[in-house]
Amino acid sequence: MSETITTTPPALELRAVSVELGGRLALDGVGLTVRAGELVGLIGPNGAGKTTLLRAILGLLTPGSGTIRVDGRPADRLRGTVGYVPQRHEFAWDFPLSVEKAVLTGRTHRIGWLRRPGRTDREAVEEALERVAMTDLRHRPIGELSGGQRQRVLVARALALRPGLLLLDEPFTGLDVPTQELLTALFRRLRDEGKALLMTTHDLPAAADMADRLCLLNRTVIADGSPDALRDPAVWLRAFGVARSDQLLTSLGVTE
Repeated sequence: MSETITTTPPALELRAVSVELGGRLALDGVGLTVRAGELVGLIGPNGAGKTTLLRAILGLLTPGSGTIRVDGRPADRLRGTVGYVPQRHEFAWDFPLSVEKAVLTGRTHRIGWLRRPGRTDREAVEEALERVAMTDLRHRPIGELSGGQRQRVLVARALALRPGLLLLDEPFTGLDVPTQELLTALFRRLRDEGKALLMTTHDLPAAADMADRLCLLNRTVIADGSPDALRDPAVWLRAFGVARSDQLLTSLGVTE
């Protein structure tokens, strides 16, 4: 009698995904896989399509072609199940909310628009606040927070969903060193707990240090592999659309 072998689907799988914005091809045939327990850095210059790719995964943009699956299921059927940390300027910090209530908004799709949060929702918020060291500030208005504290609120808001997949859009931009260290340690713990993380960042040395894999994107995938495997300077120069950049290569410790 033959033994049946089951394969766990990737936490995230994109196949030949193309997206057009304003008559321009923003993404062209992108293929990418992120598995549980893996942190992947999505690297590329401004305008490369990194944020567009995250929005397509979230169902905020509809690909013109290709497929996006989360845990083996179409991503457009799973809205509200993927944790998303946007860039700070995308959140309305002048809205009159406490830290706790801002984090609770991350569960809106789970709770429903006309329902009150239940015990599970409150526990998820408490757990998320603790993970980002914001429990003591839970009642503070979000408009009074520092930049680092605001970033921790956005991370907690995403974690309140208790997602298996977490999308991070430039999570370290403009942060003080203590907050960077806190979030770096948290992201590593989440990965070790079996979460899948896809992170865009302009901090190339940090990405190379903490990511299991790097995906170099410039409208399409230029290269995908472990930081140690991506040592060819030509690959990085192609991804960033430059003929030569000593500063880029030096920052990565890559030499020609």
